[in-house]
Amino acid sequence: MHRLALIATTAALCAGLTGFAVLEHSADPPGPSAPLSAPGGDSAPGGPQSMGAVIAELQAGLRQQPADAAGWAQLGSAYVEQARLTVDPTLYPKSESALRRSLSLQPQHNTSALTGMAGLANARHQFAEARTWADKAVADDPYAWAPYGALNDALTQLGDDPAAQDAVQHMLDLRPSTESFTRASYTLELHGRTTEAAQALQRALDDASSPADVAFCQHYLGELAFNTGHPQQALDHYRRALAADATYTASLAGSARAEAALGRTDRALADYRTAIARVPQPQYVLEFGELLQSLGRDGEARTEYGVLQAEQKLFAANGVVDDLNLGQYEADHGDPKLAVTLLTAEWHRRHNVLVADALGWALHRAGRDAEALPMARQADRLGWRDALLRYHRGVIEQSLGDDASARTDLAAALGANPYFSPLHAPDARTRLARLQGQR
Repeated sequence: MHRLALIATTAALCAGLTGFAVLEHSADPPGPSAPLSAPGGDSAPGGPQSMGAVIAELQAGLRQQPADAAGWAQLGSAYVEQARLTVDPTLYPKSESALRRSLSLQPQHNTSALTGMAGLANARHQFAEARTWADKAVADDPYAWAPYGALNDALTQLGDDPAAQDAVQHMLDLRPSTESFTRASYTLELHGRTTEAAQALQRALDDASSPADVAFCQHYLGELAFNTGHPQQALDHYRRALAADATYTASLAGSARAEAALGRTDRALADYRTAIARVPQPQYVLEFGELLQSLGRDGEARTEYGVLQAEQKLFAANGVVDDLNLGQYEADHGDPKLAVTLLTAEWHRRHNVLVADALGWALHRAGRDAEALPMARQADRLGWRDALLRYHRGVIEQSLGDDASARTDLAAALGANPYFSPLHAPDARTRLARLQGQR
């Protein structure tokens, strides 16, 4: 057994994450709105243009001082951040080259490069490798806060919840800041403690020191509001994020999601198009495709799904292991049997609630409901109040003839967020109405 220590109040954040509960040590989650900082540990300094200027300055400095190990470490992490901002995975090999150059110049006591390697591995979804690099960084300097952020990110994705809790606790102890509070918030959300998650994000916002940090915090407040069924509140947060930093494209896509939930379809479509034109993030492309499909515009939806498939190939060519996202796509829009293969491989790599949920759903879509239900139950082990997760489990239960459980879970999905998906939320309402009519 492992004693979790998580925040009971906002004030407790600085003192530590206290008063949580005792849970079994097993699989953990990466969820809806996991905020990851820049690979070196700092929050993003701005949009792609700003990061491009940082990279250009670092490159110029290294031309003058090519033996500057710290400069190479900074450049390597900056490449990863630029890749995140622009969805350009071709920058990952450049990042690795720069970080390894730093480590060759300074093999010992090079915490920044070790942390950068952990961030790069996280970005490539090589989470076991990220944990190894982060452990090395922590061993190199146990009092540096940034390695604990990279370690928390990796452990959360790997499903080692108790160790992830320890990492974020160390981070809070060393640096109670935007970076640590947002991770604490995400952990709380995954455990169903959404009120305290919002308090942690508000504390992060209070500590935000730049427009980019303000946008980051407002965006995740919006994500939390949307995930708990409050699209207008979410839209307000997304707009505040964009007011702080107009380049924060994630909040433009978030606005589109909220606008679609509020019935402002034309505006939602326009905002999705703008967001994707700026940054073709796979998540935005998939959401846009599903909104188009829900409107009966199947041809346009297929075009977006084609873009998504092309992006996945580009990621794979640059060392990104993304069987989770690809498996989720295949389960709903492609080949469910392929989805099972992909997600089974992902489950062998990491046990967390997103993978458990995705594999359970893929098994259902492939007609293997008896195997699907145990995975759906695994996905619920932390108490995460995610509507899509509960919808998936309800549909699986209905397929197995357990109508009472299906009613409970479908009602819980719609109670958590009636707008959780333009495709699945209407289906949840239809199924629930039929099941309630059978009483």
